[in-house]
Amino acid sequence: MTIQSPTTAAAPLAPTRTIDPDLDRRFMAAAITFARRNAGRAWPNPSVGCILVRMDRGFPEVVGRGVTAAGGRPHAEVLALRQAGEAARGATAYVTLEPCAHHGRTPPCVDSLITHGVARVVTGIEDPDPRVAGRGHAMLEASGVEVARGVLARDAARHHAGHIARIRLGRPLVSLKMAISADGCIGRRGAGQVAISGPVARAHAHALRAESDAILVGVGTVLEDDPQLTCRLPGLEDRSPIRIVLDSAARTPPGSRVVAGARTVPTWIFTAPDAPADRREALSIAGATMLVAERGPDGRMDIEDVLFQIARDGVTRVMIEGGARVARSLLDQDLVDEVQFVRSAVTVGEGGVPALAGLPVGEVLASPRFVTVENRPLGGDRLVHLWRRSIG
Repeated sequence: MTIQSPTTAAAPLAPTRTIDPDLDRRFMAAAITFARRNAGRAWPNPSVGCILVRMDRGFPEVVGRGVTAAGGRPHAEVLALRQAGEAARGATAYVTLEPCAHHGRTPPCVDSLITHGVARVVTGIEDPDPRVAGRGHAMLEASGVEVARGVLARDAARHHAGHIARIRLGRPLVSLKMAISADGCIGRRGAGQVAISGPVARAHAHALRAESDAILVGVGTVLEDDPQLTCRLPGLEDRSPIRIVLDSAARTPPGSRVVAGARTVPTWIFTAPDAPADRREALSIAGATMLVAERGPDGRMDIEDVLFQIARDGVTRVMIEGGARVARSLLDQDLVDEVQFVRSAVTVGEGGVPALAGLPVGEVLASPRFVTVENRPLGGDRLVHLWRRSIG
């Protein structure tokens, strides 16, 4: 998609004010918040936020803003420039991620910023994509555009952690979310879904789904709970992530809710190579996308292979929402980047399913791998939010 540009690119105007670091942080924070608008929708591209600001009689004025569109195109900078029009000339662009510098299906955003006379570009982090990786900043500076890097870098890195993981690790960001009872359980055997957390925490879980590219569970969760795994917050029903089921033997019932709704909200089912062909075919006919992953040394699904495959298909962020063995396997293999435990006062009692298949929750909370970034009430429950230390 092409932006209407002046026929002759004029040199960008120099900023007409003294740089105010507090103002830079303020608008970068706004750009990061705006970027969350399409988190979970922009993949395979990162959801970037861009805000264009001019100084008018000594006061900042937002003249354009954009967020990466659903499906990854157009980019945030393109949309912000289109909204600003001629007001972009001499403005400052606040961009959460270094503008792209390579030709893909559209020209580089760097070229658009230069052509439209943006005077200054403030970025949160450098893009780890080797096609960019500093080239965007260098091209802007070579064209006379002032560049300020690393403003609210930690916050920008957290927001773009899925993109970073996919580029650097070849897998999506893995976010583990669990509601855990006072006696350390996530449910009761044979009881189906058990309400552990309250309504505020459940709404929070649905909001997390809306910001995730995919949600992953083991087949045991499907057989026990028959969950929908959709976002059901009013107004966000169209933000449901892809549902991914680990099911080595293709035991998922074709009539289960994740399969019955697969033509509306995609469901990907990973089976082992030796899964019964008739079961695979029945699930495929019912609407599920059937995929194959290898078995690991323990005979279970090789979850690293699954993560590699979904990253290859563009998924940047996957939320793990069940069950205990899947969560334990990911933690044991050091594949978890973010943890959100909702601690409840509810007691499950006899027949309770331990949250992490025998791994004490306290070990995760005390692990040097993670840093606690939130510990706060969530309605009648408590949210404990951890990030991998290298990200947090």
